[in-house]
Amino acid sequence: MTLGDNLKIGVLAVAVVLGVAAKSDAQGRPPMRAHTATETLPLTVAKANRSAGQSQVDISTQGTRRVVVANGIPRHKVGRFPNPGNPNRIKAQSYQFMMPLSPIAANQATSGRKRTLFGVALNGVPFDPGAAEFWQGNPRSGWQYEALGGAVPLGLDANFAHVQPTGAYHYHGLPVGLMQQLGWSRSEASPLIGYAADGFPIYAITATANGRVIEMSSSYRLNPGKRPGAGPGGDHDGTFVQDYTYVKGAGALDECNGAFVNSAEYPEGTYAYFLTDSYPVIPRCHKGTPDPSFAKRRR
Repeated sequence: MTLGDNLKIGVLAVAVVLGVAAKSDAQGRPPMRAHTATETLPLTVAKANRSAGQSQVDISTQGTRRVVVANGIPRHKVGRFPNPGNPNRIKAQSYQFMMPLSPIAANQATSGRKRTLFGVALNGVPFDPGAAEFWQGNPRSGWQYEALGGAVPLGLDANFAHVQPTGAYHYHGLPVGLMQQLGWSRSEASPLIGYAADGFPIYAITATANGRVIEMSSSYRLNPGKRPGAGPGGDHDGTFVQDYTYVKGAGALDECNGAFVNSAEYPEGTYAYFLTDSYPVIPRCHKGTPDPSFAKRRR
């Protein structure tokens, strides 16, 4: 598997959009739309062949905190926006993210919060894996569409990113262009990709263990059989977030897609998150406490 293959993330699909409802929020959520798709088909992504504009990012330390000030514009090429699946145009943002330099892992993971970004890449672009798309447009249905599941057309580009109504460009999956710029290779330990909202580092796919490079694989698996109840029905095929379950020990990573590793930046070792080829790709929970600066703003 190569970056040029778009990393072939799972089995994916196309959806039927039946309507628009609810009000979009300022940073993190598009308008609610009602969908009835229950199966996956291959995901198509727009070619990343144009500039998003002038990138501005500064990462510094202030006392016991790391501070990332950025406009959210990547240096790598992006897809065309607006596009048929995404009506929004990329615009510069005013981000100031803060996190502890010495984060502390809790005994229990902090489940993914709907109103919190997972983290920020070194280029100042946020990681925001969840999509505000639900079965029949109802968040209370218990069935949230997986952003990389293909059942809802999100207009993603080849960086598995798209744009919110505010113009905020953000990653739903592997930041391919950034990884290429950082020299990521499957045969080497991953370079630092970014920082999570709780301060722990983010790497991609590979790490060094016992003197050799290994794949830090996800421990999430598709549930067997068919979806229960009176919901969407059909097989657990990856259309919905709820199609997956964490199976301890099934892969190298824990429920937050993390593990304790040694790296170039942390030679004495650290807990770290990993972006993976398969679900969840971007972690969906935190081991530490997310800083309030990663809360999604409303206007």
